[in-house]
Amino acid sequence: MVNRQASQGLLFGLPISLIWGFVAIAVFMTGDGIELAFLSRYVVDLGFSPTQATLLFTVYGLLAAISSWGSGVLAETFGPRRIMLIGVVTWIVFHVLFLIFGLEAQNYTLMVLFYGIRGLAYPLFIYAFMVWIAQVTPGARMASAMGWFWSMYCVGIGLLGNWLPSLSISRIGFISTLWIGVFWVALAGVMIVFLVKERGAGKPGDAVTLVERLKTLSQGVTIIAERRGMFLIVLVRIICNLSLFGLPVILPLYLTSAEIGFSMEQWLHLWGVMFVVSIFTNVIWGQIGDRLGWLIQMRWFGCIGCALSSLAFYYLPQFYGAHFEIALIAAVGFGISVTAFVPMGAVFLALAPEQKGAAISAHNLAAGLSNFMGPGIATLFIATLGIKGVVWIYAGLYVTGAILTFFIPVHQPRLSQQASRYTSTAEPAQSL
Repeated sequence: MVNRQASQGLLFGLPISLIWGFVAIAVFMTGDGIELAFLSRYVVDLGFSPTQATLLFTVYGLLAAISSWGSGVLAETFGPRRIMLIGVVTWIVFHVLFLIFGLEAQNYTLMVLFYGIRGLAYPLFIYAFMVWIAQVTPGARMASAMGWFWSMYCVGIGLLGNWLPSLSISRIGFISTLWIGVFWVALAGVMIVFLVKERGAGKPGDAVTLVERLKTLSQGVTIIAERRGMFLIVLVRIICNLSLFGLPVILPLYLTSAEIGFSMEQWLHLWGVMFVVSIFTNVIWGQIGDRLGWLIQMRWFGCIGCALSSLAFYYLPQFYGAHFEIALIAAVGFGISVTAFVPMGAVFLALAPEQKGAAISAHNLAAGLSNFMGPGIATLFIATLGIKGVVWIYAGLYVTGAILTFFIPVHQPRLSQQASRYTSTAEPAQSL
């Protein structure tokens, strides 16, 4: 469990002592996400198959899932700053190896190896900072602080991470654009070292504490098997971001093809618009869910909304071709829908209020598995069913997720009770 230090002050719910850390999240995710929406297209253009391109992201997602599960425990034990810097160094080393010995040498085995290992890095950085936020933020203001966290995440991976390559690819090419990521990630590391003055509350060398936290980590798995509601919400959590991680892998292959005719810059702008929308809807849905109902919101606006908007990404270009304004309907719709899952973290805690640590661990594990299974589904089915079939699988799973929410026995507290009952620990905030 996290023992919060007294915050040195808040600005609209943002801990003043960590302001530069929030900026560093945006900067780091700019570097980490700079290739997300075009790498699959580039790998195919090098002569590899779509299945090989999606497998690259699948292996990355698998290792990111493992890192997501354990990064919080590492940060609590050894200190957030230390774990974040390990994430920075790991990212830079393996990104450089990926570029030199993988992509530039067109060695597929090394591409998968180095890009996959790089997947360990970003959860170490962002989830360690999430622990840092919990250490300095009063419980009643955790939701506000986490809202700022996810907004900075979206600014980096979505807004800047798509806008920069849309400008640079046509001028300096794909490989040079990928090298730009090193600068942004290194800059984030410099910010953490020199600009964030707050000290993390980790306890390096405390073996007992580490053992206890590893026990909590393992309980995050056993609680899934022991509680039907937890098992079902884990399935919904995995489903909720399948398109978020799967569509940027397969849509560049489809939208920039001769059949549709979008340019790479147009596709990057389209995906970037989705993230711009999500910056605002992350906050809005948090307020609506407390009043409308967590599961109602996630069922109809999250699951059904994502099913429809995922299909729209495929069918609107089929009907209207490379019509950017029409395609924006899908992008805006998806940005609104995917952020409707904001109450997910609160549902996990409500299902196991007496085992909050295990609930958080289960949430993080499911979040990582979503990163893995989004491109994983594409890897399994793109060769046989094509992009259309993969999109329909995503849509079908979202509908399945909506049905599952009817069987999750969660009690949502009244709005007046929520701040005191469910922000007394490091609450996982579901978002982008």
